[in-house]
Amino acid sequence: MSDLAIGLTGFVALLLVLAVRVPIGVGMLAIGLLGYWSIAGTTALLGYLKTEMYWRYSSFDLSVVPMFIMMGHFAEKAGLSQALFRAANVFVGHFRGGTAMAAIGGCAGFGTISGSSLATAAMMGQVALPELRRYHYKGSLATGALAAGGTLGILIPPSIVLIIFALMVEGNIVTLFQAAFVPGILAALGYMLAIAVVVRIDPLAGPAGPRTTGAEKWAALLDIWPVLAIFLVVMGGMYGGYFTPTEAAGVGTVCTFLVAVTRGGMRLDGIIETLLATAMTTGMICLILLGADVFNAFLGFSRLPVAAVEFFEGTGLPPMTVLLGMIALYIVLGCVMDSLSMILLTSPVFWPIISGLDFGMNADDLRLWFGVITLIVVEVGLITPPVGLNVFVINSIARDVPMIDTYRGVVPFLVTDAIRVACIVMFPAIVLFLPKLLAG
Repeated sequence: MSDLAIGLTGFVALLLVLAVRVPIGVGMLAIGLLGYWSIAGTTALLGYLKTEMYWRYSSFDLSVVPMFIMMGHFAEKAGLSQALFRAANVFVGHFRGGTAMAAIGGCAGFGTISGSSLATAAMMGQVALPELRRYHYKGSLATGALAAGGTLGILIPPSIVLIIFALMVEGNIVTLFQAAFVPGILAALGYMLAIAVVVRIDPLAGPAGPRTTGAEKWAALLDIWPVLAIFLVVMGGMYGGYFTPTEAAGVGTVCTFLVAVTRGGMRLDGIIETLLATAMTTGMICLILLGADVFNAFLGFSRLPVAAVEFFEGTGLPPMTVLLGMIALYIVLGCVMDSLSMILLTSPVFWPIISGLDFGMNADDLRLWFGVITLIVVEVGLITPPVGLNVFVINSIARDVPMIDTYRGVVPFLVTDAIRVACIVMFPAIVLFLPKLLAG
């Protein structure tokens, strides 16, 4: 069997083991080790492992991951998700669909200090769902809005998935954060517009809440000042060049910890719980990254990525057609895989193909543009039937809402996602505007 055939067999085998629910880190590591050994031999494999594990885990860029994970856990202990939702609801809750819009705003705000879609969906679901029930929102709109809003956790910086993508394609984390910021805001606005359309068609789907006073609005703003301050310090420090991503994450973690202690009343048991949760999540990500590195090295030896690039260059297909095919494949994969798994599985193959095609932009701009498109489409997969992990998270909280109703509820949000992806594909300036502006 040729090296290329071994590489293709390994890729198919990985898809099969993932289909039977083998953890992706274990699957990539096992198949990568076996494939590497079958091509290069035992001595080469041991020599590779001797240096690879040290190189991967001693990477300074990787240290940002546990910091942002810990920051999200401290934000949860501080009760910031509740404060964000209450503040948004004070300002827009008196409109039809306003409480659902407030949930979207709360998800966007919590995404600035979380970086995890599932965590954002779970936290905001617990906070907002009782209010949506209190105002008699239809189950489809309530759960659909929360599932869609949760996806903002991986798009609005800081984003753990975006950090992993940057590490996979050797991109700059800060510029990728900058590139994702405007599309993230557009996502939140698009979701709110979808809610406005739904309640205009069916006013009973999202009844208006009571009006609030100016004093209540001012009190709500005072309640969320820690979130605004942390966001300005972390993102402003990175965008302004004052902090590296790791330094910014460290500062943000300390600030969020102080808020959790002073406002959330967190004590020693909460600190220990946060450290353990951060360690477990970080350990899982590190195992996945090691598995991805070994699997990617195996694919490199097999020349599968090079063969894929040569194949698409030889077909003469327009670059945009190739990109649209990748987007379609991401949507299909999103039905059965989580976002991090999709990024790790596809980036080693897709990025060389994209970088080898002529999209009329330099490599750095292409990396930003493709990275944000990838992130958005991965995000869409989290709410796409028949699986959609965010849908399952929200439905596990709203057990009285049938799953089919939640899937119906996410359809308007999927429409806005499709429009947003089309706009970004046709107009790369949406992604590249902010990085170029901040670069001067």
